[in-house]
Amino acid sequence: MKKNIALLAGGYSGEYVISIATAKTIEANLDPERYDTYKIIITREGWWHERADGARVEVDKSDFSLSLAGGKVFFDAVFIAIHGTPGEDGRIQGYLDMLQIPYTSCNAIVSALTFNKSFCNSVVKDFNVVNIAHSVHLYKGEPYSMGAILDVLRLPVFVKPNESGSSLGVSKVKKIEELLPAIEKAFREDEQVLIEEFIEGRELTIGVYRVDGRLHTLPATEIVSNNEFFDYEAKYTPGVTSEITPANISNSIREQIESKASYIYRHLNCRGVVRMDFILQQPSEKLFFLEVNTMPGQSENSIVPQQVRAAGLNLRDFYGALLEETLTTAAH
Repeated sequence: MKKNIALLAGGYSGEYVISIATAKTIEANLDPERYDTYKIIITREGWWHERADGARVEVDKSDFSLSLAGGKVFFDAVFIAIHGTPGEDGRIQGYLDMLQIPYTSCNAIVSALTFNKSFCNSVVKDFNVVNIAHSVHLYKGEPYSMGAILDVLRLPVFVKPNESGSSLGVSKVKKIEELLPAIEKAFREDEQVLIEEFIEGRELTIGVYRVDGRLHTLPATEIVSNNEFFDYEAKYTPGVTSEITPANISNSIREQIESKASYIYRHLNCRGVVRMDFILQQPSEKLFFLEVNTMPGQSENSIVPQQVRAAGLNLRDFYGALLEETLTTAAH
């Protein structure tokens, strides 16, 4: 018997458009022989499913159901494809937990933790398996001084919203006079700002997921941006960035990134597919942890689909395996 799957897309952040593209890829690769997929758009204005004729059907939030011509539709599982809030920060997960509906991503607590870059760095630092860049954490409304920041960090630094994705509001600061405008820019995106020391090196990212109760890593990707760093334009404008999958790295570095990413996934208690970003410092070849993306972009040319194909897998089998893991785990 086919399973009813809700595919959540949209969200409240600047990553709305990326989420729609991610959902399009996932929807195209969910086996229609096994699943009846209902795409549900979530915005601040409302939650709805768009029927084939274009008509909108509002979601009944009391039980997360749809009233369609054939009767009321309930869902066996939810495939979350929302980047940023509320799909990556634990809010949707908490709602689904209360309704006891299984979903494909990390749980509410893990999602909230990993979405807060500073808090996640603190936890990962305590694992003592990977280097973490020095940083300063600012809160809107709390006083801060340039002098105190520069006592801790040397320029250049990255200034970024603490809870935001797709590099929105991120600046690389090389001169003291650039620091305050960069902080103000980041505060326009978020209530918290993270200022991190710049680590010179190669940017590497790796997908990690669990199926059949076993942890798997995908081939790592090296990101080479023509811009100053891997900003929003570099991520989503064709030709600005080269993404090399699999990355041209030594076996030793490959084993390190796979084992460290797996360790972090396991000890943060992640679920579904996540993507972890690292910097391989040059020339020391020390690995620095950057962040965990619990809902990585999955438009057709995004990094995770690239890595899936490089692993010799196809997206239909991959997404099917993630869904089956979710359904099986929920049944136990």
